[in-house]
Amino acid sequence: MRYPEEQFNAGHIPADLLAQLPPGTDPARVVIVRAAPRNYTGPVVLAITITGGIALIILMIAVTLHVAAAAAVAVLSATGGVGLTLKRPQHRSK
Repeated sequence: MRYPEEQFNAGHIPADLLAQLPPGTDPARVVIVRAAPRNYTGPVVLAITITGGIALIILMIAVTLHVAAAAAVAVLSATGGVGLTLKRPQHRSK
């Protein structure tokens, strides 16, 4: 076993830790407490939620602006204030 992590997983105590034990300590009764591995579920879910929320807000703003612009054009054209005409260019054949 090359790495201390492999020794820990196999239940062995690395030699450098054995040297740190006080004299008269039974190595068989030593318990090594390690921190739990990092769990990335929470940060990933949070990032996806924030991204989805921002996208939803942008979509709602776009829909609101679209409806407001359509309503403004409809009101102005009904009152005679604005007229909108689209003309396609005529292709003349020679």
